[in-house]
Formats: sequence, C-alpha cells, structure tokens
Amino acid sequence: MHDVKNHRTFLKRTKYDDLRLEDLFIGNKVNVFSRQLVLIDYGDQYTARQLGSRKEKTLALIKPDAVTKAGEIIEIINKAGFTITKLKMMMLSSEMIQFITSGPVIAMELLRDDAICEWKRLLGPANSGVARSDAPGSIRALFGTDGIRNAAHGPDSFASAAREMELFFPSSGGCGPANTAKFTSCTCCIVKPHAVSEGLLGKILMAIRDACFEISAIQMFNMDRVNVEEFYEVYKGVVSEYNEMVTELYSGPCVAMEIQQNNSTKTFREFCGPTDPEIARHLRPGTLRAIFGKTKIQNAVHCTDLPEDGLLETLCFGLSLTGTAITLYAQKSKFSKLLNGWIMVEN
Repeated sequence: MHDVKNHRTFLKRTKYDDLRLEDLFIGNKVNVFSRQLVLIDYGDQYTARQLGSRKEKTLALIKPDAVTKAGEIIEIINKAGFTITKLKMMMLSSEMIQFITSGPVIAMELLRDDAICEWKRLLGPANSGVARSDAPGSIRALFGTDGIRNAAHGPDSFASAAREMELFFPSSGGCGPANTAKFTSCTCCIVKPHAVSEGLLGKILMAIRDACFEISAIQMFNMDRVNVEEFYEVYKGVVSEYNEMVTELYSGPCVAMEIQQNNSTKTFREFCGPTDPEIARHLRPGTLRAIFGKTKIQNAVHCTDLPEDGLLETLCFGLSLTGTAITLYAQKSKFSKLLNGWIMVEN
C-alpha cells in the first residue's frame, strides 16, 4: 500500500485475517491496521475482471407484511452470498401504492455476482401460493400470503434496479424517504461491525423480536473515527479498552436501531448482558452478548447504559428525521442533560 498524500509506503505485502475477498468492492470502506480506507478503483484490468466483472447491485424491499420477519429474511440473504451494503427502515409517502404505505418497509442495497437475477430467484414467484408449490424454499413461499402481501420485492432489470435504488438511496446525497424513528421511550442498540461481517445481523434481529422488543427504526452506517470518538467520549479515560472500542466501531458497516419497550433502556441493557461475553455466558447465558459475542471488544452489540441517554444516543448515531448521520457537540459532556447545549450539525 502506498500513501499517495504523504508519498511513502504504508504497508508491504502481509497477511491480514480481518479482510475478506467479498469486502473488496468499489465504494466500500475497509479498516487495515486501524487505518480506514475507501476503495475507489481496481489497480489493473486483471483485478477488475476477477473481482468486479459480474458484480451487481440491486434493491431488496421487505414489505410491511414481512417486516417482523426481517431477521429471517436477512439470514436467508446472507446465506445466499449477498452482501448488504445499505439498509434502512423507512415510511414511504402516499405517492406509493396503498399497501406499501400501510406500514414501515426495510430497503436494502444488495451486492453479489448477478445480483438482480439471483435476488429474483431467491424471492420466488410473485404469487405466494404459486411460490409455495413451484419454489417452496423461496422468501415469498416462506413469508408471503398472496400476490400482494408477498413479503418482499426486487427489480427485474438493471434499469429498474438503478431507478429504484435512486429512489430509496439517492446518489445525489439526498436522504430518500423518511425513516421511522419515534424518539420517545427509546433506547439505542448498535450491531457492531464484526457481527455484521460474520452474518449475525439476522439472528440478532430475531432474538430482539422474540424478546418482545420493538425495533422502531434501523439503519446501516459506515462511521469514521471522529464520529466514533465523539460517540464513545464518555468512556475515554474510564474504560481501558477505549481505543480498541473505537477501532472496532469504525472497522466496517454497523447497524443502529431505535428500540422501544416500557423502561426500554434498563430492560434492553439487561437483555444485552455483561460487557464481557465470557462473563455473560456464565452469569446470563441467554443474553445477546453471551450468544453472539466473542471478546470484550467484539461483543456483538452496544446498548445505552443510562435511561436519560436513550434519546441522545439514538440522535447521536444518526437516526434523525433527515436519515443522515449527524454529529452532536455538547458544551459539557456527551451525555449532558442540558439539551439547550446541543447543536445538531448535518454531515
């Protein structure tokens, strides 16, 4: 690796276990030895042919009737070899057809070889009844009801995929349809990059739903170091693993959620379990960190610690009405109760 800006070699050929071949696609952010890199092009035509010749992006839309089954659908998507590069729960405008506006939808950008064709194949026939007889393992066969309430949608051509992705994830920098954050009686949960990379997102969503928590908003983010340091500021100088925590959270895409339930911060924190997964497995074996965590740093999820901070963390992580990441600056500490002291600045 050559650092063009500083005109020096950053890294010679070496083994790096945390980087996977499927992470190497144009536009992705990867973390190599704590340095965040944006992949902008292939180095030569051979590499482009090997890694990018059949790569496609397509839109996957989980419809209102299947949002509660999002965990199962995402699990199927991961097992089918797709990479989820964008994800957001949205409420569409009345310009869309009536059923699609009857509740929230979850839009995803999927990447893989022949993504458009493969996603349509995974969906199955549009009529769920036909799907159950002709493609019994398909998403519509498993989760659909009929020809309208058929769980999920996918475009059928390259042109349709480009048009629909522009609607949900505008390349112009717009925010697309409004997200579904409620900002009341809420707490924040973040599925950490290692868990997303390991394909655990679907299982974690299922576990949260089965524990009777409501996921009222969800969105995928690629954070940079500055944003993560601001988010974790309260732990600086207090937690010895602070630097490692920061590095983990910006090492790849993470998924932030607004969680709602009575006394949501306390009950959800208990559901996440002790910070150290080993301790969690001994004391609270049914908790998220006990089941999905690996180490004290890679412990699957972050959750809000204090009841008064649930809203602040939800805002801080970018589940704003604009749908874009925001940075919060406080006159005192990150978790100041003096809301007048906060300025919200859109990145």
